[in-house]
Amino acid sequence: MSAETTGSRDFQHWRLRFRAWRGSRPFWAGLFTMAGGVPIAYFPYANMHLGNITLAMSTTAGAGSLIIGVLLVTLGLTMWFHSVVRTFAGVAAILLALISLPVANIGGFVIGFLLAMLGGALSVAWVPSKAKGRAAPAAGPEPEGPAPSAGDETVPGPREGQPGTAATGTTVDANGGRNSAG
Repeated sequence: MSAETTGSRDFQHWRLRFRAWRGSRPFWAGLFTMAGGVPIAYFPYANMHLGNITLAMSTTAGAGSLIIGVLLVTLGLTMWFHSVVRTFAGVAAILLALISLPVANIGGFVIGFLLAMLGGALSVAWVPSKAKGRAAPAAGPEPEGPAPSAGDETVPGPREGQPGTAATGTTVDANGGRNSAG
């Protein structure tokens, strides 16, 4: 090891790598979707203790709640690691959140429902950023310089042996009513 290398990466390096990774995918959409799946899957199996009284939240829809919660967590991970299917994952998360209202204790007491809906909406709305090097030029004033001449290859001129296309009336009346698109 030389004196110039540190041997390990510093915190700044890992933070910047995470930031670049997070920016290239619908990170917040996946996080909210996974966070919405946890209460939906958890609450039907939870026991609440109020003093000496134990409230069992077990319902007949416990298996359905567990399936919806696990699917939401899976869709959140899909948004992170396979962002090409982000629209499908977002729509599926929204549908599962809506299904969780009657099936999973009002969507995990509305907490899971709102988080899953927000994550699905963010996933559907997310688009990847454009590369900085390939940005389209801004539509501004045209550059000053000589106007293109008739001999310029970028501006097509009239064909040889045919009269010019001077439309004096409507499109039908122009050039004898013939179409000059060919």
